Amino acid sequence: MAQENIFLTGFMGAGKSTVAGCFHSRYGREMIEMDQVITEREGMSIPQIFDRYGENYFRQCETKLLKDLQKQEGMVVSCGGGVILREENVREMKKSGRIVYLAATPETILERVKDSEDRPLLKGKKNVADIQELMNQRKEKYEAAADIIVRTDGKTAENICMEILENLKKTGENHV
Repeated sequence: MAQENIFLTGFMGAGKSTVAGCFHSRYGREMIEMDQVITEREGMSIPQIFDRYGENYFRQCETKLLKDLQKQEGMVVSCGGGVILREENVREMKKSGRIVYLAATPETILERVKDSEDRPLLKGKKNVADIQELMNQRKEKYEAAADIIVRTDGKTAENICMEILENLKKTGENHV
């Protein structure tokens, strides 16, 4: 039986990369970091892509990568924070897997991203109020796209992986 992909979505700093790494090390799932693949394909950093070509171009890169992933199975994919902004991306993810929304408070997000310079949308906005505002703009889309929602505040990556797997088992799918 084919093993569905797991697409981890959520705001930047919600824990997507960390949880994907846990699925890889603990359960042997192949891991894809969408942002990393896009930077490799484009030969420049995400801030450089945004500066040179704009956010819409970057979103097109995400869509192309998701279409390329249709041929894969059994992977855990750490999606960029804004991947759910395009309906087309949500449709592509649902074709080959389940979408897991990793949710966290703005305070948790700030603590996790405060030292990162690779977050173009947070440039000059690294405070709880601005993070909350951006999160509010996306929350409805994250929730609408999600097959499963998991809160990550105060949990280890291992706990989050186990919670995701328990939720997937409830649907009768074999995901390990």
